Formats: sequence, C-alpha cells, structure tokens
Amino acid sequence: MPETRRGLWYGVAAYAMWGLFPLYWPLLKPSSAVEILAHRMVWSLVAVVAVLLVRRHWTWIRQLTKRQLALLTLAAILISANWGTYIYAVNTGHVVESALGYFISPLVNILFGVVVFRERLRRWQWVAVGLGSFAVVILTVAYGRLPWIALTLAFSFGLYGLLKKSANVGAAESLTVETVVLLVPALAYLAMLGEENTFGTQGTGHALLLVGGGIVTAVPLLAFTAAAIRVPMSIVGMLQYIAPVLQFLVGVLIAHESMPASRWAGFLVVWLALCVFTWDSLRNGLAPAARVERELVPVGQPERSTT
Repeated sequence: MPETRRGLWYGVAAYAMWGLFPLYWPLLKPSSAVEILAHRMVWSLVAVVAVLLVRRHWTWIRQLTKRQLALLTLAAILISANWGTYIYAVNTGHVVESALGYFISPLVNILFGVVVFRERLRRWQWVAVGLGSFAVVILTVAYGRLPWIALTLAFSFGLYGLLKKSANVGAAESLTVETVVLLVPALAYLAMLGEENTFGTQGTGHALLLVGGGIVTAVPLLAFTAAAIRVPMSIVGMLQYIAPVLQFLVGVLIAHESMPASRWAGFLVVWLALCVFTWDSLRNGLAPAARVERELVPVGQPERSTT
C-alpha cells in the first residue's frame, strides 16, 4: 500500500508538471520556438545522461537492436514535431488549443487501435469517437479553421506512443537514444543562428532557463515512470487528464485567451466524449487487464512522453 500511494503521488506530480508547462516556455522569450526546441533537445540529453550515470546503467546499449534503433529514431522525429508545435502554441497564445490536443489524444489512440491493431470497438467506444469527431467539427467552425495545433499534438503523440510501445525500451534509455538522434541537428541549428542565438546574449538568467528546459523535460518523465511501475495503468490513465485540465485553466485564467460560446460548446462535447470513454473503460474492467499487461512489460515501460 505505501508503494501504491507513493506511485500515485509520482503520477500526480508528473502530470501536474506537464500541465504547468505553459507557464514555463513564455519565460524563454525572445527565443524562438525552434531555438527553444533545439536547446530542449541538447539539455534533455545532458539530464538523462546524468540520471544514467547515477544509476550506473549502461548495459542496455549493447542490447539495442537495429529495429529498436530505427523505431526510436522515428519516435525522435515525432516527439520533436510534438515539442515544437507545443512550444509554438504556448508562445503564440494558443494554450487552450494545445490543451484540446491532449484532451482528444485518448480518442486518437482508440482510432489507432482500430487502424493498426485491427481492434474491434465496443458500442460506447464508437460513441466516444463520434462525439470527439463532432467536437472537432464544432471547433473548426468556432476557430474559422481546422484546429491544426490540437490535431498535430494529438496525432504526433499517438504515433509516438505506438513507436515507443513497439520499441519496448525503458524511459530514460529511450529518451537518451531519441535525444542523441536529435543532438546533431539541434547543435547544427544553434550554430547556424550565430549571433542570433539568445543563449549568450540575454543574460545568465535566460541561459539558465534554457538549460532548465532539459530538466523540466526529464523530471516529469522519470516521475511518470516511477508511477507506472507502482500503480495499475488504469489509474495512470485517469491521471492523464490532470495535464490538459491544468493547461486549459492556464490558458483561460492566466493567459486570458478568448473562449466564445462556440468554443465552449466544442470543449463540452470533447469532455462528454472523454466521460463516455472513461465510463466504458471502467465498466469493462480496464484495471485487471492493465495489471496483467504491466506484469508482461519490462520495468520502466510502457512510457508516455509529452510536452
């Protein structure tokens, strides 16, 4: 019981940190979204290597297969697109739309289950997907455009999860591979910026905040992994809504983003879809199945990454 309680708090901490990310990235202005992304790649690698040094865990490198390396390379490309889109959204006043992306992410995962794994959906799962699709239509009308930020975040994160599940590599280890893959293009971009690189021109505080981007990337991921090995994945799945709820509140209450009635209507339909999805999952005994799955997967996997 103490371990379960500790795991629950690890999970709450991880998703709370992810949910409060919109408060961090604006502090890095005047850095552009791409420059922030490049620094995030570089300093994330430093952070996870430091964790591995403390754990003295390096044998996994020899055990990596070519297939795993290829999958993690593709995962690195997807997560960089996810990170870049999220930073752009936050720093251009689209926090609420970014929250929408993570609200509809579970519904995207259902679709991937049908398309990739040929899963047969239950009736109420179809209802949830239908409501989610209807919500996207409502929000397209409300925004006057397709909510591309939300859809990019949801689909890139969903595909990223599929690749990580297929690779079956632990959290810190897989993040190390991904950031190594991204290191060269990140350093090349920073070198290309030359004098426009804000790392050395905006003061020590700004430089430390850019370095901190790597830390705030690694810490919630490690907290999530600590939660995943201590509590059933069904509970972790319920906790995932903490992040978009906090992002939504930050966007509305702190960033004061516009929320006309039409957007509220779209979000209410999304939340209704998530309620149907959650109710159906609990009704069909997701927790016992998740415990069995967790016993079959190595410690530290599966992993869910985010912004």
